[in-house]
Amino acid sequence: QVQLVESGGGLVQAGGSLTLSCAASGRTFRSSAMGWFRQAPGKEREFVAAINWNGDSTAYADSVKGRFTISKDNAKNTMYLQMNNLKPEDTAVYYCAAAPRASLIDRWYYRSNNYDSWGQGTQVTVSS
Repeated sequence: QVQLVESGGGLVQAGGSLTLSCAASGRTFRSSAMGWFRQAPGKEREFVAAINWNGDSTAYADSVKGRFTISKDNAKNTMYLQMNNLKPEDTAVYYCAAAPRASLIDRWYYRSNNYDSWGQGTQVTVSS
């Protein structure tokens, strides 16, 4: 498994930006596809974005497409989520996750049970 630690959450006004980071250690980070999920109060955890092992393939939920960008720096063992034009409905705890897979083929990345390592989460609050 991979040990993951998120950072970068906080309080921001609608229309603002935040960048989340996910620092990894343990199993070879470089060979792992990874994802971001979020969970708002009273709601199920939902997929936000995913990236393949070397960063040249990404996928996004429709609700964040065009506003969020996922990236992965294998030299720094860190994954990022750049969030622009934030909306109040983006308010949630954001989790990073690592999967025992390398590619994004077959769209497995939408399902949280396909990931085997999770961070502790970081709170993002967007005020209107």
